[in-house]
Amino acid sequence: MLDALVIGAGQSGLAVSYYLRKYGADFVVLDAADTPGGAWPHYWDALTLFSRAEFSNLPGWPMPHYDGYPPRDHVVQYLTNYEQRYDLPIRRGERVSRVVHRDCAFTANGLTARNVVMATGIWSAPFAPFVPGSFAGTQVHSAHYRRPEDFAGQRVAVVGGGNSGSQIVADLALAGVDVQWFTRRPPQYMPNDVDGEQLFRRNRARFVAIARGDGDPGGADFGGDIVQVPEVRRAKEAGLLEARGMFGSLSELTDFDALIWATGFRPALQPIRGLDPDTPGLYVLGFDNLNGPGAGTIGGVSPFARDIARKITGKL
Repeated sequence: MLDALVIGAGQSGLAVSYYLRKYGADFVVLDAADTPGGAWPHYWDALTLFSRAEFSNLPGWPMPHYDGYPPRDHVVQYLTNYEQRYDLPIRRGERVSRVVHRDCAFTANGLTARNVVMATGIWSAPFAPFVPGSFAGTQVHSAHYRRPEDFAGQRVAVVGGGNSGSQIVADLALAGVDVQWFTRRPPQYMPNDVDGEQLFRRNRARFVAIARGDGDPGGADFGGDIVQVPEVRRAKEAGLLEARGMFGSLSELTDFDALIWATGFRPALQPIRGLDPDTPGLYVLGFDNLNGPGAGTIGGVSPFARDIARKITGKL
């Protein structure tokens, strides 16, 4: 009987594992992937953080310095080295399809524990809205977009007015791909000098206020919701980020060869579907809407991971 099972070895799973080890828990981490890095190895080639390295730390060990915004591969290497540094008990290739709760214990993939932490992230649960009509071309979600070369010579439609949409449109447009951006409302950009540092500080202030019982003071108004990372800024200044209003039917896209849905994700919590969220010993980690502000970021997950580990080990 383990103290805990952690499902997922991405940034959230590593953070809670650090504290579980620190507090002396007996636990195992089950991860579906064959290699480290959580969802990060699956993201597009040009993706970067929008926080500098010093604001993107997991507990215990800072991310190595990077001049500018760390790219995807820098993050993957950090997560790889992190789990090796702390010799975390991760079992690879262990996809969990169902967690069973019985007799005050949880069972998954033949292991039983008193507690389970769902650190499954969002990447495996991409969301695309229903739009009527039909589209004859290729459709992919941003979760599976990799590089502009895959769309060379095609006319591409990108749907979604957030950070992913703006960055993918910029990536394609700067590479010379014919791309059109579709959004439900005009894109709203944050000022040039606002990046993940300000968001990190605001999320931390919100977390502290909520933890003190002062209530949620709410997010800061930065005048938009798209962070202007260098590639987005370059494309915007070159007039390559002009968005059209959202189409009403897929059948309107007869002039396009490919459609990319940059429309977000849902929490990947299918293995615990049917379980009461208030089941003693059941925890979820890494979701802003379920845990609190910043929980879904590398730099913000740490206090939520620490609190869960303390509850599991009785060290409140």
